Amino acid sequence: MAGINFEIEIDVKHIPKHLPETPQMKRLLKKGLSAHIFKDIDTLERVAQAIIQRGEYTGKIRKYQRYGLYFTELIGYRISPDLTKIPLYYGEIKINEFKQYHVTPRTKPSQE
Repeated sequence: MAGINFEIEIDVKHIPKHLPETPQMKRLLKKGLSAHIFKDIDTLERVAQAIIQRGEYTGKIRKYQRYGLYFTELIGYRISPDLTKIPLYYGEIKINEFKQYHVTPRTKPSQE
């Protein structure tokens, strides 16, 4: 069965780090970390809805239940600290023990 068939609530504190040119995204780069960002807020919302409706469960990894979905169109980028960009076509929802979620663009499903 595809999709998420139980109630979840978005954890808004994670949204800014997944959007372009936000202070939170820039902070990740300054720390020497890569930022996984959506093209824009509308793309983030569309990806979240699509995963909730038809995403595939990929397992519980690092304390989060994960659901994901590949998209045919570009949904975002992985930006390295040197500003190199990798196009992203996979979206993932991470759900914590309180049924709060956040959505992330990725290259592929998370692994242990």
